Amino acid sequence: MASRPAVSAAPTSHAAHPAPEPSTPTRQVELRAAAHGRTGDKGDRSNISVIAWHPALYPLLVEQLTEDAVARQFASRRPTRVTRHLLPRLGAINFVLDGVLDGGVNDALNLDSHGKALSFVVLAMPLMVPETLVPWLRGPGMDHNETMETA
Repeated sequence: MASRPAVSAAPTSHAAHPAPEPSTPTRQVELRAAAHGRTGDKGDRSNISVIAWHPALYPLLVEQLTEDAVARQFASRRPTRVTRHLLPRLGAINFVLDGVLDGGVNDALNLDSHGKALSFVVLAMPLMVPETLVPWLRGPGMDHNETMETA
């Protein structure tokens, strides 16, 4: 098992984890390596929650998952509004996307107009991760059975 950096167990504010210096080596991964998601829908609105696998990854989510970035990811669904809600004690961000479900389940001609699958769209977004945080990622080639213990 790879050695993991010591990190506080409780999620902290974004300010507690400053952005990496420009000279810090980074790598691009899909968001799903740093977080998991939950989605729900009501009418023509979808809620997508993105939850960091580890508190050390939360500041990257706050920095890179902006309302504009998520709106661009869903450009093909033409959201009328994207609202972001930060949930730092949960290490999560909730996005409310209006106008993305073709009028809702009962109005849409699309066979899969439910919002349940939309978290997969957001989890496919690219995320730039400093090499120092790579041990906290989960994904292909990593042991999914190990726990995300905190030091």
